[in-house]
Amino acid sequence: MTRDEVVQSIQKKFENDIVDIFDKSPKRIYIEIKPESIKQVAGYIFNDLGARFNIASGVDVRYHMEILYHFTLEDINLVISLRVKLQKPHLSIDSLAHLFEAANWIEREIREILGIEFKGHPDMRPLILPDEWPRGVYPLRKDYKEWDKGAIRDRGV
Repeated sequence: MTRDEVVQSIQKKFENDIVDIFDKSPKRIYIEIKPESIKQVAGYIFNDLGARFNIASGVDVRYHMEILYHFTLEDINLVISLRVKLQKPHLSIDSLAHLFEAANWIEREIREILGIEFKGHPDMRPLILPDEWPRGVYPLRKDYKEWDKGAIRDRGV
């Protein structure tokens, strides 16, 4: 498939799930989708189009959280980033760990640092924060307050 055929196939198959498309460059496209559509759209890109899942990233944008799921179609040199926006305080989305194992650890990390729940994830054990880190305190949220009065955090959290 060509780049245009890939984009058109996603648009056609998921026209009711797509919120917006930002065609950033010949090598990158952002597709914002409804959060409830993540499994279907990501599954199509991964299984049917043969894309590789690179990583997911999350960010607190004050009034909502965004997750970007990054996929690469190497044969046509295209990165597709699926964007979902989760309105606060309802920070929950379906897990993709059952679709591809690579989602497992990054979903655990995003939960720990941003507090987003991944429904159906097989193993939500803590991954990166120290054992003494208090539950319900998320270090990359805009509303983060230092909980450890003895901590010296001169290089970020």
